[in-house]
Amino acid sequence: WPLCDCLIAFYSAGYPLEKAEKYAVLRRPFLVNELDPQYLLHDRSKVYEHLKLFGVPVPTYAVVRREHPNQELNYFIEQDDFIEIHGKRFCKPFVEKPIDGDDHNIMIYYPSYAGGGMKELFRKVGNRSSEFYPEVRKVRRDGSYIYEEFMPTGGTDVKVYTIGPGYAHAEARKSPVVDGVVMRNSDGKEVRYPVLLTPTEKQIARNVCQAFRQAVCGFDLLRCDLGEARSYVCDVNGWSFVKSSYKYYDDAACILRKMFLDEKAPHIYTIPAHLPWRISEPAQPSDAVRNREQGTVGIPTQSEELRCVIAVIRHGDRTPKQKVKLKITQEKLLKLMLKYNGGKAHAEAKLKSALQLQDLLDATRILVPRARSGRESDSDAEVEHAEKLRQVRAVLEEGGHFSGIYRKVQLKPSNWAHIPKSSGEGEEEVPSEALMILKYGGVLTHAGRKQAEELGRYFRNNMYPSEGPGLLRLHSTYRHDLKIYSSDEGRVQMSAAAFAKGLLDLEGDLTPILVSLVSKDSSMLDGLQDGTIEISEAKAQLHDIIISSKVANGGDPAGFPWMVDGADVSTNAAQLLTDL
Repeated sequence: WPLCDCLIAFYSAGYPLEKAEKYAVLRRPFLVNELDPQYLLHDRSKVYEHLKLFGVPVPTYAVVRREHPNQELNYFIEQDDFIEIHGKRFCKPFVEKPIDGDDHNIMIYYPSYAGGGMKELFRKVGNRSSEFYPEVRKVRRDGSYIYEEFMPTGGTDVKVYTIGPGYAHAEARKSPVVDGVVMRNSDGKEVRYPVLLTPTEKQIARNVCQAFRQAVCGFDLLRCDLGEARSYVCDVNGWSFVKSSYKYYDDAACILRKMFLDEKAPHIYTIPAHLPWRISEPAQPSDAVRNREQGTVGIPTQSEELRCVIAVIRHGDRTPKQKVKLKITQEKLLKLMLKYNGGKAHAEAKLKSALQLQDLLDATRILVPRARSGRESDSDAEVEHAEKLRQVRAVLEEGGHFSGIYRKVQLKPSNWAHIPKSSGEGEEEVPSEALMILKYGGVLTHAGRKQAEELGRYFRNNMYPSEGPGLLRLHSTYRHDLKIYSSDEGRVQMSAAAFAKGLLDLEGDLTPILVSLVSKDSSMLDGLQDGTIEISEAKAQLHDIIISSKVANGGDPAGFPWMVDGADVSTNAAQLLTDL
């Protein structure tokens, strides 16, 4: 190879990196990217270990290594909604990445409460970057993988590109996690928007650059809001350039030129790296500054500015909510209640997860009589109780597995007995009877999903009519801080996901959108208990109106304001209901 002062060499399929290493040892050129650390980049677990050594935040992760496909590992446990590796539990949603850095088939597994399934992320093919498989629930067992917690990022990824430890350029793009559709511009390039890094993120960029001794380096940043806003590095790519940004190429040329000359010809005057010839216009003092100087603070000189938009939205059309109530005295069910209420005799238990409902189903299957006995001695109450148990079993068995978020069971103790303690000293109180309440139904219908999606689209077109795709761009760049919250009811979460799908013009299944964009906040409805008296009064008034035989008949609508809109429907609501 010819002599050179400065060498740019990086791993690529077919490129003789080992030969480049020997050349570097022999000729001692200035290396823009050191060659040894590049081997680290092909093992994702080593990348994470190396990043942690340099204080770079990475997601919580664990490694599973297999010598051959389907090898059984005693430290690896898989259940419906979680896996355990060396005792560390990862609840779904979690991410599964091959340890081999060149294998880009990454899987995300979703929890049953969100509908379950798996999304496969892959290198862009046409306008697709991921595919959702609703039936896949088990993790791969054909090789070695890293498992890490899923980071909710609001549906946006940040790509960071460094040129030396003092410069970082960042761009946002739509995350492949959301719907897998790649947004492209008129030139066919993926749409990306420049974003500003926080001081902490700039320090992360510096640390990544120095950790791997790669002056020109690209890495992926997840901006996550789990209680506190933090950024995590989830992948380091090594040599990477921005696809299309004139400013970036100007900056890169200037900084690299300075690096080369500082290293090999420090006697030559170099142009400073911050491009001083681009002199910006002198800044004009703002209205606020001028007002302060003129002593007119507090007098508004311009119209109001919109600071935020808040929308409160009801869930879409749903199937009827249904409920089964029965008293239980069977020891098996009472023990199950104590298992899930912390062993407290007076506390109620709520069963919602797949594991809890499976426990209940197993117990119910044992308790349901094999067949109707037809014995004369069976009281009506016993027959009714057996029928209710059968109904509970049928509801729990529906669908074949506990996917979705539409079944929950409450067990409330109602009677207690005193029994001797197992230690023989004194007595303890245990429940002898409890009320079981199974709630199901209330599922968002196809019409409900369509309503929510249409509403999201309508909201975008009418609240942001002049933006066009601008709302999507603002969301991608974090200048538009979009947050979607939902209560923990299934139909509400799915309505929120469908609304987000319409609002942000997304495609595909709702499960990935729900997990990526919707924050579940069960405390949203807590404030309602303060209005118990008002709610009761309103219900009583509505009841009186419904059964009232009085009608407005156009005579005195002021006295019966509720009759004005519905005056044509019925002259007597109570009679109409009876007739129906």
